[in-house]
Amino acid sequence: MKLVFIFGDAAAGKMTVGQELSKITDLKLFHNHMSIEPVIELFGTYNRTVVNAFREAVFTEFAESDRYGMIFTYLFSFDSPEDWAYIDHVREIFAPYGTEFYYAELIAPLPVRLERNRSENRLACKPSKRDLEQSETLLLKTDEKYRCVSLPGEIPWPHYLRIENEHVPAEEAARMIKNSFGL
Repeated sequence: MKLVFIFGDAAAGKMTVGQELSKITDLKLFHNHMSIEPVIELFGTYNRTVVNAFREAVFTEFAESDRYGMIFTYLFSFDSPEDWAYIDHVREIFAPYGTEFYYAELIAPLPVRLERNRSENRLACKPSKRDLEQSETLLLKTDEKYRCVSLPGEIPWPHYLRIENEHVPAEEAARMIKNSFGL
């Protein structure tokens, strides 16, 4: 089995690149809002405990399956020990099944991400982003509070690819990931 993590700032293109990667591989996409949106719909707000329990169930069942692999998108705060521990935890779920792990980081400047935050695909797949003023405010606060771009040499894992995707279409970024990792 293969597990591809796609990291990046808010609106860096993680879901869109994941969608394109799933089209050209046998990998199934589990973007982070697939667990967030139902929780917000049911509870009226984000509930980390429920989101993590939902993800845990999906990861556990998927890891035990005979599927080719999964793409998981995640807004990774590199200055947060909890985020590093969470990625390690996800790896621990999959590791007993001989899973190969791959990491792609997408980087785009703030003006590009603010524009992408309003994209039709993002709004269609992420209802919680449809209040554009609130979504933009959250994006800016996330940028102020967290460092979601890795430092040179910070990623300790093999099979890592960094893509500055300001001028790279999602389809091309997906091809880069597929070719780099032999997916």
